[in-house]
Amino acid sequence: MDRRKFLKISGSLAVGGIILSVVGRGMWNMLKRPEKIFYDSKRTKGPVLLNEDESFVSPYRRVYGFVAPDDILAMDIEGGSVYVATPNNIYVYGLSGELQTNFSTPSDLRDITIYDGLVYALFPARIEVYDRQGEIVRQWEACSDNADYCSLAVCKEGVFVTDASNKHICKYNLDGSLARFIQSPKGFIVPSYCFGITYMDGKIYCSNPGRHLVESYTTDGEFVASFGKAGAEPGAFSGCCNPAVITPSNNGELLTSEKGIPRISCYRADGKFRSVLLDKKALGGGNSAYDVRVMKDKLIVTGGAKVSVFQYDKRLSQQTECGRCEVDCPLKMN
Repeated sequence: MDRRKFLKISGSLAVGGIILSVVGRGMWNMLKRPEKIFYDSKRTKGPVLLNEDESFVSPYRRVYGFVAPDDILAMDIEGGSVYVATPNNIYVYGLSGELQTNFSTPSDLRDITIYDGLVYALFPARIEVYDRQGEIVRQWEACSDNADYCSLAVCKEGVFVTDASNKHICKYNLDGSLARFIQSPKGFIVPSYCFGITYMDGKIYCSNPGRHLVESYTTDGEFVASFGKAGAEPGAFSGCCNPAVITPSNNGELLTSEKGIPRISCYRADGKFRSVLLDKKALGGGNSAYDVRVMKDKLIVTGGAKVSVFQYDKRLSQQTECGRCEVDCPLKMN
């Protein structure tokens, strides 16, 4: 298991109720099962075990899926295609699993984002940009000698990269020149590689995982707002560092994905909690965060080597908060 995957599963070391927020290339001495240790929203003394809600019913059901040749490190979508990055390769699939193309990459890839027909691939200290055939269009090195990049988002205003080592966001212009650093007014706490970032409707949204927050910024780097709280209950973020993944819906809302006890939840852009969409059982178990994207009326979810396609189930939804939500959501239009 590579270091990033290990930290993404387990989070930071929790000893005596104190969460360490130091991350770097030498951070390997972890507890064997730290994913069992969490803290409640009231920060009571000592760790508590979070119990899953056995009564939860997901409004989504898995309709089909397929398996990549190796564990999936990152994924994104474009049109009707699903891009999955595994060690040494990026595969492009149709929604039913037919392989459209693939090309090789270095093995230390961290994240991918598809923008304007190009594949932006993030590595610990560099960015490489490929065309769909795998030819490198451009590439550039990190602006810091000790960079340890986690996730990236791309829009016409630039390339936004989260840096776990320096605990800030780097904004690059599309040509690779450095534009600015973005600091959180609250201070980013990054205990593990769960420093997610995405773009939606003119704003950048990123996790501040050690603070259990989602923060938003203008594309010029000005802080806008934040939301989130620590806790096991729906609408809170559990564990030492969540959410791990943030992605936009197709109607201006945000989906978050958590590790430890995996779940995917829906929030309004201003942070108002909507509902849990998929819990650990529906997702397939484990402790790693599942990656998720929205494709028209489908949720595309990856975990391990599997790509799963979920659709809204009107019958199941009658028992859920999602089913009672009155938002005209395209995900419900199947």
